[in-house]
Amino acid sequence: MTIMFRLRKLIFKPYITAVFVSGIIFFAVIGLRSSGYLEHLELLAYDWFIRLQPVNSKASQPVVIIEVTEDDIQKHGRWPLTDATLAQALDILERSKPRAIGVDIFRDIHVPPGSSQLDSIFLENQNIIVVMKFGDNGVPPPQVISETDRIAFNDILVDPGGIVRRGLLYLDDGEKIFYSFALRLALQYLRTEGIFPQPDLINPGHIALGGTSVPPLESNAGGYVGADARGYQFLIDFENTIEGFKSFSLTSLLAGEVPSDRIRDKIVIIGVTAQSLKDFFYTPHSQGLQISQQTNGAVIHAYIADQLLRFALDGKRPRISLSEKQEILWILIWSTLGGMIGLHIRSPWYFSLTGLVNLLVLFLITYFAFLNAYWIPLVPPAMSWLLSAAIVTASMSNREKKQRAFLMQLFSKHVSPEVADSIWQKREEFLNNGRPRPQKLTVTVLFSDLKGFTSLSEELDPNLLVDWLNTYLESMTKVVMDHGGVVDDYAGDGIKANFGVPLPRNTQAEINQDAVDAVNCALAMDKEVRRINNIWRKQNLPNTGIRIGIFTGTAVAAVLGSTKRLKYTTIGDAVNIAARLESYNKNYAKESLCRILIGESTYSCIGDQFKTNIVGKETLKGKKQEITIYRIQDKM
Repeated sequence: MTIMFRLRKLIFKPYITAVFVSGIIFFAVIGLRSSGYLEHLELLAYDWFIRLQPVNSKASQPVVIIEVTEDDIQKHGRWPLTDATLAQALDILERSKPRAIGVDIFRDIHVPPGSSQLDSIFLENQNIIVVMKFGDNGVPPPQVISETDRIAFNDILVDPGGIVRRGLLYLDDGEKIFYSFALRLALQYLRTEGIFPQPDLINPGHIALGGTSVPPLESNAGGYVGADARGYQFLIDFENTIEGFKSFSLTSLLAGEVPSDRIRDKIVIIGVTAQSLKDFFYTPHSQGLQISQQTNGAVIHAYIADQLLRFALDGKRPRISLSEKQEILWILIWSTLGGMIGLHIRSPWYFSLTGLVNLLVLFLITYFAFLNAYWIPLVPPAMSWLLSAAIVTASMSNREKKQRAFLMQLFSKHVSPEVADSIWQKREEFLNNGRPRPQKLTVTVLFSDLKGFTSLSEELDPNLLVDWLNTYLESMTKVVMDHGGVVDDYAGDGIKANFGVPLPRNTQAEINQDAVDAVNCALAMDKEVRRINNIWRKQNLPNTGIRIGIFTGTAVAAVLGSTKRLKYTTIGDAVNIAARLESYNKNYAKESLCRILIGESTYSCIGDQFKTNIVGKETLKGKKQEITIYRIQDKM
């Protein structure tokens, strides 16, 4: 039973609640992510980062595209182009001395006339790469160079949703390794630089270009979940440049309108951009305000080849993701951070502001990491942070709402708004599991009682008596509250008030001030009863006087009662003595309208702020030791 009680107390501690909620949210988000439900959102975030990349400031691209446009097809009056037309185009390009020429047009069968001429150009020029399509249902390369290293597959990976984000370097059929079109072109270009693909020194299973290691993409890299990672894949960065890829139409090339310096030492890709042939793909750049949302296949290959050249020549690092453990830790950190922040946020406006700031910080961290070639998850940590912060905030708000309602039920009717607010602001000092913890405090207790109430209650009509008494109690309660006291109890015509609860007093100065407040309250009650008597006199109602006893000492403050009826009260010797002072020598009280008696402990606290008379040392009822009693006359 004790273990269960302690466990329950532990669970209901705010920070434990925050950790618990954050943990639940964390596992829920991890579950959603592992099931692939967040993949689409993470890939959308990836696409946004791609579009937000700064423009590369280099003056020109090493890749030039010769486009076979719709106008070119109309001009030649047929598709596919004849071998003679393609041979003429390749011959013109070769005279401009490019480093590599890529033919992104299938040539598995001859298209006369000019077939022998085209075969000769394929055989004689070692820098020409011709495409094939991989697989059993693919398209074979030209027969004349089918056994050479100048063929390459032009297959393009498309993610669910139709967007290209990944590039291929190699594919294999179990017997033979095939090179991608872009890789063949890049290696042909780099041969002049003396750069060849090598095994990475640290991870021999990885390819290295010019000292830059290019690790293969895993199936769960970044935002992917169970992606098909066959072959050797990497992430295409789709880096923008000032000029972009320079392109010329086939007609312009054949007419001799393409300057040789635009071709020399470049990679030239001949590809189809005619709308009727539908060689188009969506990329991360496709979402935006541009009119054309699609990119043709030749440009996709140009992006990949250009990126491979930057790996080898500029030391540009490929974009990689964190390990699975690192990503889990990253999400856990943000989930926990959301829970911890939720402990301190209550205002909807402040929650919105904090949420925006934290999400902006998360966005900037992941974006700058992205610019430095790291793909760090954005959506799962953002979701974890928001849900943890929101649920913990709601939980704490609901908890505090109940606590406030409970505290206000105990105190609000008996203390001033300022004291009630102070109790709420400092609730952690005396609340334990939502209820005030028992405390031993130094308090000043005030008891007051009406003179001759018993006889009055026998003489007055019951309704009149209740109205008469309520008027008195309401007035006196206000006086107590105005002086910082807490009305503890009503006993018929009697009032019990505490000064110094529920917040503990930590200094003697604070204890002294409570005693001064209690005596000032008693004097104010004297004035108030005189004012009420004047009103009652005009209404032909009985007048009365009051007896007040005040004592400062140690008492236990606690919530007593059943779950249906609770009361915050003080118990102890100081309370008993204050009650005895109030009832001490009732005959002695008849000589004045209001009699105020205090004990020696209270007298030592109030100093010389009040006029006092010593009554003497007395043994009060129920007490063995003598107590020095003083009577308050007025303020100094």
